[in-house]
Amino acid sequence: HGKENVDSRHSRGRGGETTRFHTVNVAQPVRFSRKCPTGWHHYEGTASCYRVYLNGENYWDAVQTCQRVNGSLATFTADQELRFILAQEWDLEEKTFVRKDQGRFWVGYQYVITSRNHSLEGHWEVAYKGSSEVFLPPDPIFGTAMSENENVLCAQLQCFHFPTLRHHGLHSWYAENCYEKSSFLCKRSQTCVDIKDNIVDEGYYFTPKGNDPCLSCTCHNGEPEMCVAALCERPQGCQQYRKDPKECCKFTCLDP
Repeated sequence: HGKENVDSRHSRGRGGETTRFHTVNVAQPVRFSRKCPTGWHHYEGTASCYRVYLNGENYWDAVQTCQRVNGSLATFTADQELRFILAQEWDLEEKTFVRKDQGRFWVGYQYVITSRNHSLEGHWEVAYKGSSEVFLPPDPIFGTAMSENENVLCAQLQCFHFPTLRHHGLHSWYAENCYEKSSFLCKRSQTCVDIKDNIVDEGYYFTPKGNDPCLSCTCHNGEPEMCVAALCERPQGCQQYRKDPKECCKFTCLDP
């Protein structure tokens, strides 16, 4: 399966017949030290990678940029994940920020307005179905003025550049006009991990973690793709046997 370089070599066997040997070279899983692409921060608690993009974009453009790198605007599953994000030394000193000690970025929530009486009443929602809804933000600070017909605002997380403020978890949530331009935080899964917990580089064959050690896939953008499964014949001369959960077509005979 996959790319194969077949090197046919000939030698003379007994009786003068030609014996042909085929040497097949197939890319094997490799290990490397990082679990996320360059420029991304890894968090073991969710096996995810995070990156702040400083090229100011509106919310909808930010969504598409994150999707192009096999991710989405970040949502958070627990307080621990949010504290990890706040503690990172993101490059927040950008000329588009009002103050150099703080910065805001789009994240994957939207504030749905349900009433416009004396104050804007509403609730947070995860922007995209399929995102985890374990953690939702508290009541927001409302950003720039908006038109009367807008019923949805988009979430900005504000964090601080100073280390003491970062490590104390000081932050704010803003409900902002979705067409304002801002930096944004993307989240994606870490790179491929094989059945033996090895990290697999882009483009290499590997067996994903799961119940089938005979599945071989290609690592593409941190996901298994173009998977092929091998079928194993049962071991000969053995009535009772056990499959090896991490080796394809490897059995242990349980007969007396």
